[in-house]
Amino acid sequence: MNRNQVLPQVELSSDPKVLSRIDFCAPQSYQGAGFLEISALPRVAEEASCIESGDGFQWEVKTHFANSPGSEPQQILELAVKGRIHLVCQSCLQDCGLDLAQQSRFVIVATEEEADTFPMEDDQQEPLVASQHFDLLGLIEDEILLSIPLIPKHPEGACQPHISSFGGVGEASDASEKPQNPFNILKNMKKN
Repeated sequence: MNRNQVLPQVELSSDPKVLSRIDFCAPQSYQGAGFLEISALPRVAEEASCIESGDGFQWEVKTHFANSPGSEPQQILELAVKGRIHLVCQSCLQDCGLDLAQQSRFVIVATEEEADTFPMEDDQQEPLVASQHFDLLGLIEDEILLSIPLIPKHPEGACQPHISSFGGVGEASDASEKPQNPFNILKNMKKN
């Protein structure tokens, strides 16, 4: 590819079927944006506690070629996702609507070997192997899943902890019956 060559810009469709087959091997750049309902993202739908109207994710993708000293220009993919999902709050065990946002940057490489040798120190961008049938929908779904908190919770003070989570009923009677210190048990065993 000539460094001064102007590449065609392809507008991506927001249709999930089209997003699952993008040709990143072609010498062209892409851009697109759209809204994906949670029902179009099966792995994300499995995580959702319920799906309300309006739940889903706005996505935006842009690719461009960046000059790389001493080699061919590299294709860069920038992906932004932002949306809302309902999960189970791990404090109160009730439904919790969470707003999520994720921005990622990827370098598109030609082979698995190039991806394996990509510098690990570069935490600003990750390698993706180019394909004629690249699953961009799967990448969008992966980034949404990575943005879900490990322990989803309501904002601080917005809910009351569930009784079964932290003791609750019967806690007062348990406090008076302190368990015996295991070191005291060992000490008594040693004396005998």
